[in-house]
Amino acid sequence: MTQKTESWGSRVGLILAMAGNAVGLGNFLRFPVQAIQNGGGAFIIPYLVCFLLMGIPLLWIEWATGRFGGSKGHHSTPFILDSMDKRKFWKYIGVFGIFTNLAVAAYYCYLESWTLNYVWNSISGTFRGESAESVSAYFNHYVNAGDAHQHWTSWIADNPAPIIFWIICLLLNTWILSKGLSGGVEKVAKIGMPLLIVFGVFLAIMAVSLRAGQHGAINGGEVGLNFLWTPNFDTIWNPKVWLAAAGQIFFTLSVGMGSIQCYASYVRKKDDIALNAMSAGWMNEFVEVVLGAAIIIPISVGYLGIDKVVEMTQSGGLGLGFRTLPYLFEQWGPTLAVICGVFWFGLLFFAGITSSLAMGTPWMGFMTDEFGWSRQKGAWSFGALVLILGLPTVLFFNQGVFDEYDYWAGTVSLVVFALGETILFAWVFGMTKGWQEINSGGDIRVPSVYKFVIKWVTPLLLLFVFLGALITPQGNDWVNAFNNGWVLDNSSIIKQITNAGLKEQMHAATTAGDTATMDALHDKLLYINIARILLVSVFLGVAWLVYTAYRKRIKEGRFI
Repeated sequence: MTQKTESWGSRVGLILAMAGNAVGLGNFLRFPVQAIQNGGGAFIIPYLVCFLLMGIPLLWIEWATGRFGGSKGHHSTPFILDSMDKRKFWKYIGVFGIFTNLAVAAYYCYLESWTLNYVWNSISGTFRGESAESVSAYFNHYVNAGDAHQHWTSWIADNPAPIIFWIICLLLNTWILSKGLSGGVEKVAKIGMPLLIVFGVFLAIMAVSLRAGQHGAINGGEVGLNFLWTPNFDTIWNPKVWLAAAGQIFFTLSVGMGSIQCYASYVRKKDDIALNAMSAGWMNEFVEVVLGAAIIIPISVGYLGIDKVVEMTQSGGLGLGFRTLPYLFEQWGPTLAVICGVFWFGLLFFAGITSSLAMGTPWMGFMTDEFGWSRQKGAWSFGALVLILGLPTVLFFNQGVFDEYDYWAGTVSLVVFALGETILFAWVFGMTKGWQEINSGGDIRVPSVYKFVIKWVTPLLLLFVFLGALITPQGNDWVNAFNNGWVLDNSSIIKQITNAGLKEQMHAATTAGDTATMDALHDKLLYINIARILLVSVFLGVAWLVYTAYRKRIKEGRFI
């Protein structure tokens, strides 16, 4: 058995690293938009219910699973799951815990690199004196969203910054990973997480203290807070809102990826996980609900008004975060514009890098355990894989490759894996052993009601999330679907597999005789299919490595 050479330097470092894994760009860009679209203050009710009944239980499951597997010498999900039940298919369910991290890192590091670029632009004064339209156009040009027909070679020649900052971001991630858990990941978490909170608190104070008429603002910051948190209780019983709340829990806690199991596998057998999991989870909730909701929406509403912000949130949080806030910061004068720009995009960078570092550890743990690779070789091979797999997301962002990775690897895979690991933990490994594993060495005693929750409520909620995504009714109108017949929405997994929405656009363009649009959509369909082939290839490649490692273990007699 491979000897465990990695360990956490301190409990504080472990909790901060786990919290950093959970705290990501979605805390600040996705959560406030989800709240606005799903009932404002009323959204917090299903959100907290899902956190307590699905989020916290999944954190305990993944921490307990990881520590149990780590005690057997395993540091990645294929053999962590295998150590809990010897039926061969579980190790292949565990493939999701490596595949998902590789695929998500492939596009997440590109998104992360945007923040580095915007930190530089804030310092260099790129947006000083620019109009709102030109600041927005800068972002469009940066991701090639403004010219879908521009060839990628001419785009790079005209705009090398995206490639440069992406490569810098990849090198930085890889170098930190090569330093190990305590020497790299933990140090970044100890620096990045406190700075993230300091930056967030400063920006939140600036946002909520904004007054109408100040620096051209038409409303005060409290108007944005009132708008965000005024509850619309009519939404409470809408299944769409509950699905959105459950989906946000996945995004915000980084559950269903395999990175938490990997981190926890380096925890000693008698170390606490019950309180550690709750500490990391609640720290994430503070960052998301308190800080994430107090920055982007209050500032935007303060300057643009409620109607304009509602319109902009239809395209998600990127529009507000990257296209709009740099311009609004400039209204505060040159000094504050630089400070707030650096703080905002610096905050997003630390949120991003603490998450992307966690994505590298399952691959490194697997290659070290099974093939004897060094930490440095594991780190640089991860960087190389992310470079190869991520390049299409950079060059063909406008053709939908980025979104395709995000949907299949960053959304669907998380739910599938979480459902699988919950069934394994509660029903196969068994709640008696599972409950003992959660509470072993605990500084707190987990309330016994969670025995029932983990065994029944959490898997049922996960099944609800999966089925809800699989057969989403047209327009997300669940009431009408139950009453008048079920027509699948194009956002459902079934319709996504068949590219139904894109094919409808192609049919409309053909009917209208719009050959330019037809050509663009054909190109997009081609790139989407290539992206899917790449994702399937990565999954099969990891599965083959797991099979090879399994045969190697049998040959060497290394099974316990």
